[in-house]
Amino acid sequence: MLSPVDARILHALQCAPRAPFRRIGEVVGVSEQSVARRYQALRRDGVLRVVGLVDPAVHGRAQWVARIRCHPDRVEPLAESLARRPDIAYANLASGGSEIICTIRAPFGTGPDGHGGDALLRRLPRSAAVLDITIDLLIHPFLEPADPVGTADWTGYGPGLTPEERRRLTGDRPPPPAGPLLTPTDADAPLLAALAEDGRTTHTRLAQRTGWSVARVARRLAALESSGTLLYDVDLLPERLGHHLNATLWLRVAPARLRAVGRELAGHPEIAFAGAISGRHNLMLSVISRDPEDFYRYLTTRLAPLPGIDAYEVSIRVRRLKQAASLIAHGRLIHSAPG
Repeated sequence: MLSPVDARILHALQCAPRAPFRRIGEVVGVSEQSVARRYQALRRDGVLRVVGLVDPAVHGRAQWVARIRCHPDRVEPLAESLARRPDIAYANLASGGSEIICTIRAPFGTGPDGHGGDALLRRLPRSAAVLDITIDLLIHPFLEPADPVGTADWTGYGPGLTPEERRRLTGDRPPPPAGPLLTPTDADAPLLAALAEDGRTTHTRLAQRTGWSVARVARRLAALESSGTLLYDVDLLPERLGHHLNATLWLRVAPARLRAVGRELAGHPEIAFAGAISGRHNLMLSVISRDPEDFYRYLTTRLAPLPGIDAYEVSIRVRRLKQAASLIAHGRLIHSAPG
């Protein structure tokens, strides 16, 4: 379990992933050295990783949510193989280990071989392990209303920052990126690789990795971040933070209520992700709970009162395989090297 100070440090990192330890300490109320020490301990233990990611839209890729129902005795090799692919963003085993839920980054339209869609999406149904597959487009991610740039993430693990403390931490943040997205060049590759490994890599270290000056690193980071090309995420293992029941909720919401319901749910501390999708269910939620009773309480007291929800389906996660940019091995987050 996290201490209250650790919980506030995590929330600060989610609000401002590259904020200096000194500023985080001032907001949280501890020394810069304490913040650095606690952060390094969480990272070393594999509970936390800050990662820099390139928006897949830069390369014309959308995000597709796949539900793959498999032969139980064949699911493990397929799931492990998918998790190691660089075009897979999230991967989990659910429904007693017979279902893989993953997010695939794949382009729209016609592929290089003249067929529509991506090669992976075409090959999956032919796998001997697959019984059934549904693939829906992620149409729109809903952000927490109080955090329009989307850096704050799931915060149900403990006491977070107050709105005033968040303003003190992020007061100099630029407005949300308006584009156009910048296409990274070959020269950016070492910079982006270093940030994918550790999103808090210092300017000095980035200068060493790229061979650039510190000033050039700062200018290029500012350009990539302000355009929306470079994003940051905070990967966490909820199980290591006392939250052992994770589930995906598939909701069917009346179209007239979709925006309002999505925005409302995105602000719930139990929700790690909310997004509008195509298909029979039009809203997908990632719910993080302490145990079955905690999950039941959420369903009956937080979700049920919302008008416009016509039906829902639940997939209980039994094993987490991959986060945004981290593989999970032996209960630890590890760097997912490009494949």
